[in-house]
Amino acid sequence: MNLGISTASLYPLETELALEEIGRAGIKNTEIFFNCESELKDSFIDILLETKEKYGMNITAVHPTMSLAESFMIFSAYERRFYESLKIFSRYSEIAKALGAKYIILHGGKPNGVLNDEEYCRRYMALKNETRQNGITVLQENVVHYRSGDVEFLRSMREILGDEAEFCFDIKQCIRCGYLPFELIDEFYDNIKHFHISDHSTAGDCLLPLNGKFDFKGFFEYLNKKGYKGSLMTEVYHFSYENYSDIFHAYNKLCTLCEK
Repeated sequence: MNLGISTASLYPLETELALEEIGRAGIKNTEIFFNCESELKDSFIDILLETKEKYGMNITAVHPTMSLAESFMIFSAYERRFYESLKIFSRYSEIAKALGAKYIILHGGKPNGVLNDEEYCRRYMALKNETRQNGITVLQENVVHYRSGDVEFLRSMREILGDEAEFCFDIKQCIRCGYLPFELIDEFYDNIKHFHISDHSTAGDCLLPLNGKFDFKGFFEYLNKKGYKGSLMTEVYHFSYENYSDIFHAYNKLCTLCEK
């Protein structure tokens, strides 16, 4: 297992500065959350690559800035926007390849979308086929207020696509959708390739790891038993901590627990 911290956890700190902070803290694994179109320029990617090499970092995934618009851009009735989106995802796959990442994270369509599950899956596969030309895989994330927040939809994707239905599992999003994380992880384990981790309690549903009631010890034992070799990225929001040092302290405690 590879523990890390997503640059999204330091938002709204600019992406390149967030990567610098994570690298300076000695954290080797990360995920890049892009926040505007200008960050897709080659000159900006060069800045990220310099930081990656400076600290010897491993970037496992990228998260498009268009995630809030994916329902409109990719999963609407207007196909021209969809074909434009394929070009955008192609660019993200070029960036992911340059950074050494394996995955692009997809939020997907909203529950009130006009597409049936079969057409949704067809478009998801079109994205995958576009990005796999650069060796990159698109992962559907479970997200509240999106179709993927419904376990029945995830089951439908798995039924239609089999092993091609590949997921990023987010603990806080699972809680927000009203499900028990361990139950969904166990059911969809074979399709899960990447994790966004956080903690939760009555104090909130997006806490730093080991600051709530989630059983991380049991979680690590489960993943070790399963032979999981992928990444687990801490992804929290700016209201989840007071200082960046709080994130890094939680990460170090998590690493100690993982090694036991």
